[in-house]
Amino acid sequence: MTSGHPAILPPASRPWLWGAGAAFLAGLLGSWSSWGLIIVSMMVMGLATAGRPIPGAIAGAIALSASLQGAALPAIPLGAVEIEGVLTADVIEGRYGPYAMVDDGAGPILVDLPDGSAGSRGQWVKVEGLGVSGPGEVGGDRHRGVIDASRFGVVAEPWSPVLLAGNALRRRVIERLSPLEGGRALLAGFLVGDTSGIDEMDQSAMRRSGLSHYTAVSGSNVSIFLGLLFVASGPLGVGPRRRALIGLLGLPVFASATGFEPSVLRASAMAALVLGGRLAGIALETWQVVAAAVVGLLVLDPGLAADPGFQLSVAATVGVIIGSRYPVAGGAIARALAVGAGAQLAVAPLLILHFGQVPLLSPLANLIAAPLVAAATVVGAIGAIGVDPAIDLASALASTVLATARVASVWPQVAWGGLGIAVIALVMVAWRPKTRQILALLASGAIAWLVVGPAPELPDPGVVVLDVGQGDAILLNGGGGSFALVDGGPEPATLVENLAEYRVRRLELVVLTHPHADHVAGLAGLPGTIPVGALWAGSVEHDDSDALAELSHRFEESGVELVEPEVGDTYPLGGLLLTVVGPEREYASLNDESIVLMVDGPARSMLLAGDVETHAQADLGDVEADVLKVPHHGGGTSEATWLENVGSDLAVISVGPNDFGHPVGWVIDVLTGSGAVVLRTDESGDVAVPLG
Repeated sequence: MTSGHPAILPPASRPWLWGAGAAFLAGLLGSWSSWGLIIVSMMVMGLATAGRPIPGAIAGAIALSASLQGAALPAIPLGAVEIEGVLTADVIEGRYGPYAMVDDGAGPILVDLPDGSAGSRGQWVKVEGLGVSGPGEVGGDRHRGVIDASRFGVVAEPWSPVLLAGNALRRRVIERLSPLEGGRALLAGFLVGDTSGIDEMDQSAMRRSGLSHYTAVSGSNVSIFLGLLFVASGPLGVGPRRRALIGLLGLPVFASATGFEPSVLRASAMAALVLGGRLAGIALETWQVVAAAVVGLLVLDPGLAADPGFQLSVAATVGVIIGSRYPVAGGAIARALAVGAGAQLAVAPLLILHFGQVPLLSPLANLIAAPLVAAATVVGAIGAIGVDPAIDLASALASTVLATARVASVWPQVAWGGLGIAVIALVMVAWRPKTRQILALLASGAIAWLVVGPAPELPDPGVVVLDVGQGDAILLNGGGGSFALVDGGPEPATLVENLAEYRVRRLELVVLTHPHADHVAGLAGLPGTIPVGALWAGSVEHDDSDALAELSHRFEESGVELVEPEVGDTYPLGGLLLTVVGPEREYASLNDESIVLMVDGPARSMLLAGDVETHAQADLGDVEADVLKVPHHGGGTSEATWLENVGSDLAVISVGPNDFGHPVGWVIDVLTGSGAVVLRTDESGDVAVPLG
């Protein structure tokens, strides 16, 4: 080990980590398991911490508390409901309108709000509306149910000085950075964790490049905030004890301004322990600070153990400590790479567990982005105080980070196999320094094989109904590298990632059946990302929203004109022939105006029925096909006789979590009763349909 270099894990800190590990495991078991398993887990904790009664007692208490917390979410009543409660976060402007989480004392409730609604964390609000569904989860946060609000109003402002000051600080930063676009939007993420203005494709690029943690305010942001706070304190901040006291007073305000995100709580708790130790004259070793922060937060909120953000934050901190202490030869760049690699290896299993893949070259992307993010954050904070040129400079730096993320987002992604090879290679290199070059070459080749290996199996020719959640996105493979896409689902990033997984480099034809968000929104990710030969869209004259106009404009900028096809139009796609069979006329409903396609292959046919309902189905008449893409996600808007008369032996329902009750039971019964096998994307994932 390098002389003077701190030990990776000092013996004095090991009992602390034992207790933190027991607390973490107890929180997970308490969040996930039944009462019987909770009791068993508490017994196991007691045995595992034999001779260490305090960690054992804490672990048992956390497990019990987590179980009680998980059980204390009674479902809201369905139908008319009226509640009063506290906003647990600012009102969020989502794709389908504003929404918020409201805690009425019995647990959080997801509230879909009327257009134009606004509110800040900590406000006491009153909600009237309809309870439409039971308990669920949004963005990792559990809720007791969903209310579709007809009325929403603020009853009282927060009474807490911390919340008032935090909300004021957050508003100040957002006002100074507005409009939140491009680099300014990312800068808001750096400063206060507000990612609402970041384009969805940029968020995907940040995640796929391994840079998304910069928008989850964490340790470096807390350090910058404390540094600026000490400077702003002037003479009051002279001396370590005064600075420690000022920091302890400022940390809750900063945590409030950044939304009390799990990563902020972890970083703030660690900073508070260091500052508190300074006041008390106690010096804690870094591992002890991490362990004490984890245990303290889990005692207060055991549910954090199951929160992906908290897990990733703690794991990244552990990786940074190990990487910074691991003996490496070389200068600052080698040390920075070691820190980045340590953090990436620590979070990689969690990233694969939660998101299915991890960026292989994230340490390199972080090496480029880290100094830019640090500079942008410092300069942006100065700009938020009132120096306009600083905001422009910080925005330019943040834009450079975005550009880095976009480039790095196409770099290799690996799953468990690639991660395992990378870890084995690194361990062998550490043990056998003389074989580094050979091992590095072998590891690189193995990882490249895993990354560039075969794509998921594509029927050739055939169709893949992509699992994009509650929406439609259907990939057609004509063979020989000829692809078409029917609809794009609700999320651009999801669609682009799915197409990349299937190695789709160009789309000969894109068809938008009708401009509802669950079909059209995802297509916004195609212009500038994947070349498109032609664009068909239905309901051009009928639609009075901006969605289709905006999409058409983006495609026109890429040189693709929108065409509204007519019944009888055909499009040859390799071994497939696409024929437009509907809509037969104009309808009052956008669903009925869906483009309906018959896809004929060498041996089988498939009917892509969009969202057509009973009126359009009646006009289509008896259309027969071997496979049916069931209309409207299996909703109860179809005619049973029409479904039977299609005569399919396979029916595919594209559906995800939803509040509409899709698919309804009788539709599935009709299809199975007519002899069809029914497959659902929410149960089967992508559904591949060979037509050859």
